Amino acid sequence: MPMNLIIIITSLVTISTLFSYINARWIKLPGVIGVMLLSIVAALFTVIAGSVTPRLTHLIFELTHSIDFSKTLLDVMLGFLLFASALHIDVNKLRENLRGVLIISTIGVILSTLIFAGILFEVLGLIGLHVPFMYCLVFGALISPTDAVAVAALLTRSKMPDRLKTIISGESLFNDGIGLVLFVSFSEVASIPDKFFSFSEAARLFALEVFGGVVLGAVLGFLAYRMMRAITDFQTIVMISVSLVLGISALAGILHVSAPLAVVVAGLLIGSHCFNRHEAISQEQYLEKVWSLMDELLNTILFVLIGLQLVSLNVSTTYLLVGCMAIVILLIARALSIALPVIVLRRSLAIQNSSVLILTWGGLRGGISVALALSLPDSEYKPMILTAGFVIVVFSIIVQGLTLNKVVNKLLP
Repeated sequence: MPMNLIIIITSLVTISTLFSYINARWIKLPGVIGVMLLSIVAALFTVIAGSVTPRLTHLIFELTHSIDFSKTLLDVMLGFLLFASALHIDVNKLRENLRGVLIISTIGVILSTLIFAGILFEVLGLIGLHVPFMYCLVFGALISPTDAVAVAALLTRSKMPDRLKTIISGESLFNDGIGLVLFVSFSEVASIPDKFFSFSEAARLFALEVFGGVVLGAVLGFLAYRMMRAITDFQTIVMISVSLVLGISALAGILHVSAPLAVVVAGLLIGSHCFNRHEAISQEQYLEKVWSLMDELLNTILFVLIGLQLVSLNVSTTYLLVGCMAIVILLIARALSIALPVIVLRRSLAIQNSSVLILTWGGLRGGISVALALSLPDSEYKPMILTAGFVIVVFSIIVQGLTLNKVVNKLLP
């Protein structure tokens, strides 16, 4: 019998608080990495030694199966997390690097998806796994875009130069549009027999998702900004910002436009303007602090959820092997998807070879990839994609997240 809502919320917040305390008190890793690592350990303990602590095992299993991770992240949490990230980004620096951000977040994602799918298809064939190429494209589409939530959570302590931080942060905020279009298009072709990929349909979907999302975010963001500017009551300003995120998420679903892009545009618009001539500085600072706190709390819960998803995976040696190979393939695809545009547009992008390597290693994946994999229709290939995607996300957050500063120090003087 599924848990009721209050038990789910209580259990999730309590576990997140406990893991956060253990990490802050003893382990002392960066917050999201520490809580995710503890969540994975708890999930492994649940799977391996379930009979030793049957009550805890039952609680973890019930909790993970009572929460629809895909809907919880994509429909509820993602809007708040993206708005918080966009609110804090330096718009002036983003504008200076906009060309590079847009190229990497569009052409780069397409190249990464195609390169990843092509190499994975050949490698799987060599080890005797015959996976249709379309499912390799589906896997590439859900894993190629970098995750804005993971990037924002882990770049705060990074020693990366501001320019590269801006490019990676901006890319992760904007690449959801093209990534989602590719994922929806490829997954439909893969799941429907005799259906072929249509460039015209993909272009129409891209235009609707991207441009519709930008317009929705700009309009609602501007209206919210005007309302904030007209008052000085801070409580009401915060309520307007929360209502803005909820309203965008609801309307985007009705209009079938990109909610992530709409929320990002609204966050950038509000974050780049002052609210009131006399108290603008204090109000902006307080609003950023409120959303920073909300961002950290939701991030902690999200990464606990990611770690606990391990109990619902079909973990096999073959799928784990595919995941390990996919890590290497994805890094190659990521490096080539950045290097090729840089070679062609070197003067306009002004990105050095060492920066390509940093951008490759700093392209983190997170919960969105897992959520998209979970949303796939049931098929014989879904467990492999889900397990391998989970392996990539764990490696990205823990290994790449913990070693990013070392890579930056080694490559930059």
